Amino acid sequence: MQESGGLAIGGRVTEDIAALDTFPKLLMHHARVRPERPAIREKDLGIWQTWTWREFADEVRDLAAALAALGLKRGEHFALVGDNRPRFYATMAAGQCLGAIPVPLYQDAVAAEMAFPIQNTGIAIAFAEDQEQVDKLLEIAPQCPSLTRIIYDDPRGMRHYAKDKLVAYDELLARGRERLKADPTFVGHEIAAGSGADTAAMFFTSGTTGVAKGVVHTHASLIGPSRTAAELEGLGERDVILAYLPPAWIGQNIFSVAQAYVTGYCIGCPESAETVMTDMREIGPTYYFAPPRVLENLLTQVSIRMEDASRVKRWLYRYFMG
Repeated sequence: MQESGGLAIGGRVTEDIAALDTFPKLLMHHARVRPERPAIREKDLGIWQTWTWREFADEVRDLAAALAALGLKRGEHFALVGDNRPRFYATMAAGQCLGAIPVPLYQDAVAAEMAFPIQNTGIAIAFAEDQEQVDKLLEIAPQCPSLTRIIYDDPRGMRHYAKDKLVAYDELLARGRERLKADPTFVGHEIAAGSGADTAAMFFTSGTTGVAKGVVHTHASLIGPSRTAAELEGLGERDVILAYLPPAWIGQNIFSVAQAYVTGYCIGCPESAETVMTDMREIGPTYYFAPPRVLENLLTQVSIRMEDASRVKRWLYRYFMG
């Protein structure tokens, strides 16, 4: 017995989905076979907003057409900086549809730390989540002459900014829809031209021991481990995860994002780093990926709270913790 879309119950990957060798192909596959299933959720102003696979694919398609109109081409790099947000991942996927190479940057990096990756890869287009990230990119713009366009999502605080380099995400989507009216098959042809051997993303190391280094990953090198992990964990389309780790970290991309493309499960994006625990209780993830330091912090928080708990609760805690 199998679930629709090529994943057997228990997470075993079947042949039809294994033939889809790039993230854009997997995305369009999910939009066809499970169009109304939730693909990604975001908590905004205390309310969970949901994008289905069909809605997410439509947004990616529109955005890809707009990015092509901005001049983004196959093999070129583009930067992204921000927290886990649906529009962050939509922009990443849109560039991949065109064969371009996303370069996620750490959202807590200072402006000077962003200059090297942009200079090193000759980036012309960057996505920034909000005013904070836009300010960083504008600060280093004189050092990065290749950077000509900054796409921003949240416009708050930028009403009076000069718009020579800036373009709003919503405006870009509208441009993409207009282009697709004239050429509806453009993005589909670009997706079909991609292969698993193409570069899917470049992740820069933290640079704590020297100059940051760009690590290149193909679609195959990201999809392969994700499929293996999904099988091992028995993940399927009905699972839910919380994407709370830095989007620029390779672990987040393999074990949260890439697995979503492989299995069709839903990604939940927390409202902020400060609300992760509350958001996790609300969304109830069935799968939780965490490095040791996160688990240690969770244990510390629980242990501190147990100090003020009742005697019965403390006894139960000690008993079950062994």
